[in-house]
Amino acid sequence: MIAQLLVTPPTFPNANTVRVTLTGAASTNAYVILTSPTLAVSVPGWQRSLTGTVGQTTFDLAKGINSRERLYPQSLTFWAFLSQVLSPGSACREVVRKVQAWYAPQDKSPDSGTSAYCQARSRLPISTLRQLHQTLADKLSARLTTPELWLGRCVKVVDGTGVSMPDTAANQKAWPQPSEQKPGCGFPVVKLVACFCLASGALLQWVEGTIKDHDCRLLLKLLSAFKKGDVVLADRGFSSYASLATLLARGVDSVMRVHHFRKLDWRAGKRLGHRDRLVTWKKSQLQGKLWSREQWAQLPAELDVRLVEIVVTVPGFRTQKLVIVTTLLDAPTYSTEALGQLYFRRWAVELCFRDIKTTLGLDVLRCLTPAMVCKEVVMHAIAYNLIRALMQDIAQSHQVSVQRLSFKGTVDALRQWRDLFENAKTQSRTTCKLRRLFYQSIADDLLLERPARSEPRAVKRRPKNFRLLTKPRHEMIVERNRKQSQKSSKHALI
Repeated sequence: MIAQLLVTPPTFPNANTVRVTLTGAASTNAYVILTSPTLAVSVPGWQRSLTGTVGQTTFDLAKGINSRERLYPQSLTFWAFLSQVLSPGSACREVVRKVQAWYAPQDKSPDSGTSAYCQARSRLPISTLRQLHQTLADKLSARLTTPELWLGRCVKVVDGTGVSMPDTAANQKAWPQPSEQKPGCGFPVVKLVACFCLASGALLQWVEGTIKDHDCRLLLKLLSAFKKGDVVLADRGFSSYASLATLLARGVDSVMRVHHFRKLDWRAGKRLGHRDRLVTWKKSQLQGKLWSREQWAQLPAELDVRLVEIVVTVPGFRTQKLVIVTTLLDAPTYSTEALGQLYFRRWAVELCFRDIKTTLGLDVLRCLTPAMVCKEVVMHAIAYNLIRALMQDIAQSHQVSVQRLSFKGTVDALRQWRDLFENAKTQSRTTCKLRRLFYQSIADDLLLERPARSEPRAVKRRPKNFRLLTKPRHEMIVERNRKQSQKSSKHALI
């Protein structure tokens, strides 16, 4: 059942065969079956309007390295790792206690230490985890309906973010800390450039890099995430001649904000409407620093783009003007208003990052080696997409917009309903009734529509009055009473 996958302690799934239902109707069930030693993702009949065939992808772990049966087989380790991701803040010790509780009826008891579990996590093949994530992402995209598309096009949003991790020598070597931080006083930071589906919110693909890697350079590694006919929505950090030309060569259109360094001439080109012009950009004779000589030579000498100025008018705020560059040149089909509304939806990617970083705890990773950090990121992506799949099914079955469903509310509901699903797992009729009530409870709790809402990136709660590290911790000396280090106020009584 759903609760058997998305669970928190003390419930733990059966490691031999676990079935997780992602959709409501019995004829359109989408489920994940995890067996030892075979990991399979089977998705029969995702949607009635599709071909109706059963799509199945199987990842065989029965042969080769790490195939020996252990107290922590790969299936059990996968579920334990996933439940740890779905319970932000839970330590490895807590997961070990959960495994011990699951083994108790079988008269088995793994060691109370965390070493065996951590070694089992390191044996999980990251290639299999990536294939599992990609399968889930593809199925989420395949379930999109025509009304969810933008003018019949699939829109994919691209943006970057930073994720910190423990300060170890291996992590520092792979992803160095910011240069303005002193040695021993900072944390390694990995830069993630991710591609989300605007309609479903699914995390389709991502690439890792250092904080010094430019967004445009990392975008080149994401080209496989885009298909012919897609529309890429991004901010001005990705806006460049090379990025637009590279995407267009693959049959992918772009909608981006013009980079602030580019000078615009509204008298050039062809007028399509008020502050709407069709212009021709020429490739610079100077090769861009972010591109190799071969990549720069393959770019066309000229590129036809469309410049659209959008006026943002919000009551109580100053009027702002944004200039958008796009390769959607058909003005009657893609009007200025439609492009403006689409670009304003770009903020959805910030909410997606908030869900996976704040709600699921990706913001601060806890693994000590680069290999485990990569696996931790993949497990967060799998957990995130499973929640999104559940939200997508609820939205389609109750005819509501998936953007009106709360990600955190869905995760909280799973935690509260898990015991009911666990107790009724052998009663099919009761399970179907619980599923309907579970879906209804989430569908009834819709987010409020707040158009033009101001959401400044500011923190109201002040931090504690602790000194900041200016030296490595073993060299830092702090006074016992930190108030003594503060300068006395001139208004203090003497």
